[in-house]
Amino acid sequence: MHDRSDAHVMKAVWDERYAAAGQLWGLEPNQFLVEVARDLPRGTVLDLGCGQGRNAVWLATQGFAVTGLDLSPVAVEQAAQFAASVGVDVEFAAADITTWRPDGRTWDVVLLSYIHLPEAGRIQVHATAVEALAPGGRVVVIAHHLDNLEHGVGGPPYPEILLTEDLLRDDFAGLEIERCERVLRPVDKDDVTGTAIDVLMVARKP
Repeated sequence: MHDRSDAHVMKAVWDERYAAAGQLWGLEPNQFLVEVARDLPRGTVLDLGCGQGRNAVWLATQGFAVTGLDLSPVAVEQAAQFAASVGVDVEFAAADITTWRPDGRTWDVVLLSYIHLPEAGRIQVHATAVEALAPGGRVVVIAHHLDNLEHGVGGPPYPEILLTEDLLRDDFAGLEIERCERVLRPVDKDDVTGTAIDVLMVARKP
């Protein structure tokens, strides 16, 4: 069960973090998203947990019609300002993605980029991603791999919220898994230099 008081606390934490940090994750899109997007037909994208909009805005510049949701209204406002500065239209809204429902609306692509939640929240958000996906559409998941704890750099230090290929295959068992693998990402930021270990999954809804 999702605790609304937990959501309230997390919203406050992320609001404060985004307000203080400027562009917390930078302005450039994730490198694996750029790679995957080359082969995706231009259509609609739902970015669940969009943060300050770096991926959503980039996707919009590539011809996708993008909706971005995030728990933090501060991040959503920053994302909207970023989109306006680039000259693209993105539909941003503040929402708790662990309880949000698409209510029959569907998208051609659902993106989950570095969304790390305890098991119950993870399973719910992954189920929501499938629910929001149009037939023939794809879920794209990019996350810190469990192996990153011992062999990579950066990322959260909590093993219970990190992902593996097997976890993703189980959570998205109803989809056709097109790609699910460990991927390496160079890191050189905030005095941290090295290689991060991520997991990338692309899965198609029949």
